[in-house]
Amino acid sequence: MDSPEPKRTVSREDASKESMAISRQVIGINFCGPTPLMWRADELKSARELGIIGTLVGSLARQPRQNTRLGRPLELLPEEGRLLADMGRAAVIPDSTNEDPEVNPEQVQQYHAGMENSFQEQGAMALEDRKTTLLRVMTAKHNGEGTSSLTYRHLCDTSESCVLALTPLCFLLEDSGSQEDSNGAVRDRLEALDHGFSFPRTAMAVQLCTARAGLSHCPEVRRLLATDWPIPRDERSETRFRVFRDLRRQGFYLTSAGKFGGDYLVYPGDPLRFHAYFIVVCISMDESMPLCDVLAIARLGSNVKKTVLLCSSGESQEDDGEEVVYTSLQWSGMV
Repeated sequence: MDSPEPKRTVSREDASKESMAISRQVIGINFCGPTPLMWRADELKSARELGIIGTLVGSLARQPRQNTRLGRPLELLPEEGRLLADMGRAAVIPDSTNEDPEVNPEQVQQYHAGMENSFQEQGAMALEDRKTTLLRVMTAKHNGEGTSSLTYRHLCDTSESCVLALTPLCFLLEDSGSQEDSNGAVRDRLEALDHGFSFPRTAMAVQLCTARAGLSHCPEVRRLLATDWPIPRDERSETRFRVFRDLRRQGFYLTSAGKFGGDYLVYPGDPLRFHAYFIVVCISMDESMPLCDVLAIARLGSNVKKTVLLCSSGESQEDDGEEVVYTSLQWSGMV
């Protein structure tokens, strides 16, 4: 009798070391066009511990026809993916579909061998199908069933590859004067099938691959059109990233604020535990903003009980010396 295995005990120190190892792992990020995505559950956990929230956009395997509860992948904001890359915690997983794979002669040979094997199997199945149809015709003729209706029904039930061979037989059975002649014709036809049967390649069923083949460009154009990290470096994206990074350094959690008319929602802690305090609107330092837009965003923030922050990046272009200027807007009644 086997003795039970001893239970494995884990100390707090080992657990903390394991947790630190998991938290220090490099997170792999895939790109779907310009959108960064994360797929692995342990990497989602590591990103959450770093304050990266993202948005789940995938469907659940057991509940695919609903959109109230979503699953992987996790869609990241461009600023979230770039921040992880700047921290050295993320790496882009190359998309193999955009690469020009080399032709492997062995794979080509295996493909042609598989096609030939499939052709032989389908030819044998077509021969058996044709023999079965002829035997049904002969059996029905012995039972006294009408030849015209029988042959027409069998032509409808028979595959397209057998119709051309069965049509002359149907006319032969209709023109035969006696039952013995028709049976003899069927027997002769059965014997001739084994020697003169030919299955055309045009009737062969071929599996169609439904996977997308990728861009139909030459390798040079593919490399030119490929999305490199980080995503666009225009003035607005730089302002958004600097504001995002500065707020994250202060310990705030950020998510997208598209439904509130801003760039980010700012939380004092994990969004699962806290409500958002601020709506961030990122603008350039020298950008003018119409007064009507200022009043509209201020009233919107008041209606949803949040403070609006107008955030601009300072003149310094250095990462360590830059300054982010914050201006809070809060709508209040007449005094």
